[in-house]
Amino acid sequence: MTTTEQLSALSSILTQSGLHSLFQPIICLSERRILGYEALTRGPSNSPLHSPIALFAVARQAGRLSELEIACRQSACRRFNEQQLPGKLFLNVSPESLLEAAHQPGRTLQLLQDFGIPPSQVVIELTEQTPIDDFQLLQTALHHYRAMGFSIALDDLGAGYSSLRLWSELRPDYVKIDRHFIDGIHQDALKREFVGSILQIAKASRAQVIAEGIELPEELAVLTEMGVDLVQGYLLGRPQEHPPRDARALMPKHDSSAVALNDEGCDLSALLNEQPAVARETPTAKVLEAFRRQANLNSLAVLDAQGHPVASSTGIPSPTHCSSPSPQTCLPASRSAA
Repeated sequence: MTTTEQLSALSSILTQSGLHSLFQPIICLSERRILGYEALTRGPSNSPLHSPIALFAVARQAGRLSELEIACRQSACRRFNEQQLPGKLFLNVSPESLLEAAHQPGRTLQLLQDFGIPPSQVVIELTEQTPIDDFQLLQTALHHYRAMGFSIALDDLGAGYSSLRLWSELRPDYVKIDRHFIDGIHQDALKREFVGSILQIAKASRAQVIAEGIELPEELAVLTEMGVDLVQGYLLGRPQEHPPRDARALMPKHDSSAVALNDEGCDLSALLNEQPAVARETPTAKVLEAFRRQANLNSLAVLDAQGHPVASSTGIPSPTHCSSPSPQTCLPASRSAA
């Protein structure tokens, strides 16, 4: 498809209101309720710009990003109001669109008034895809949103060009952890360290953490055990035109092959991580070399002559590092010995 054809397709979509709004639920686990819905946009099903990636890329290239985002918000607000969906409405906003000359301040508030949605029910979700150099102007725009009663969310934390600086300077009400850190977190101790750090910063900044992109019961189990309370992902509900309203219907069902939530918490077996072990008499140099060879190695169990764990790799007696009789199956420990 040529550039001319892409621009023509974009103009047609904007002129004919050819956008489709989908809603993906965000669930509060502790209260077993839907906190709200993220509004997502698709182009016409028969259009080469059906994919949001292609749609927004062409709009950005044409300098019509702000215009497209206003159209997306209008469609989302209309459908949200028509269905009378419960909870908050999360609306995506690209920071760069706020800086475009075509951006119309106050347009979002007017849309909400038109559809009878109070600003306190809306979360402006900043989605960062390109570098933002003018922090002062961006900060002014976000303070403007806050003054009108909107909450602020920072999307894809850890993936953007300057998301940590945005977090520090904008102090969002919500932070959404990038899918990269969620994917396979039950098998990756380093990802658990990253998420743990995000949770600590969020506590200090009084922000609520949302883990998005959850696809496996094991990922959900680990995140719940770590204290993540707000979750989103295909496991809990795909984006739909007519999304469910009851969080209990979205909770994973228990089966013998998956870890599922229950009222007491979750199955900690999802936290188990296969680790090698060394004999007590192994020279320290060999242990250090093992850590150097394997960057993702977080612990080594030290075994006695009977094959029982007697210490961690740090030399501190810690049989609790192992959660089963098998010395080969141990929870991650510190790499400080390396």
